[in-house]
Amino acid sequence: MSAAEMQKSLRNLKSEFGSLASAIVSRDGVMIASDIPEGVIAETFTIMCATMMGAASTAHSELKIGQPKAMRILSEKHEMLLVSAGRKAIIVCVVPLGTKID
Repeated sequence: MSAAEMQKSLRNLKSEFGSLASAIVSRDGVMIASDIPEGVIAETFTIMCATMMGAASTAHSELKIGQPKAMRILSEKHEMLLVSAGRKAIIVCVVPLGTKID
């Protein structure tokens, strides 16, 4: 998928689901593509998302239950979804709480 296609897909998350922020991040925390609000420190955002998925991966490995495919982090009004996109990337999307994403 080209960079332009990735950017378009992330913008579609905003128009279809009202995402506050979305990104495609490498598992080591490097931004591949993003649609995040101005003022967000992209480097911090991406590194922390990769760290969360990495921690889940380590915990799963210790339990010998396979690799996590997705994580859901809930806050008062939003939820952050981190979804595995193969061995090298993660898709991150922050949407209003209760948004139906199948």
